[in-house]
Amino acid sequence: MLADKDVQATVAVKSLDAAKRFYEGALGLKRTGGNETGALMYKCGSSTLLVYESQFAGTNKATAATWVIREGIEGFVEALKKKGVAFEHYDYPGVKRDGDLHTMAGVKAAWFKDPDGNILALVDQ
Repeated sequence: MLADKDVQATVAVKSLDAAKRFYEGALGLKRTGGNETGALMYKCGSSTLLVYESQFAGTNKATAATWVIREGIEGFVEALKKKGVAFEHYDYPGVKRDGDLHTMAGVKAAWFKDPDGNILALVDQ
């Protein structure tokens, strides 16, 4: 039923102003709508990211959104670090870490948090 429908990542934040600084400034996303409704909409490739104000912002302890980087994830990590993004480091069985990149089953991944603690990821698959 939903297999041929687009899906949208949705992230709760405490402050739209702080979210704008992070998502537009640090991540370089372009806003395509929102704000008058307490939400921001961003176009990311062929998908969208909805960022909205919520009292429950940052309570998710798992990855909220992932950007698929086809190649050159290292360059994306370095560019984000230069904009002040700090990357998370996780120790999982069978996962090798080289700096900020984790490698598992041939897939490279890097995780970081937005100002509210939402976990975001980059994957090179």
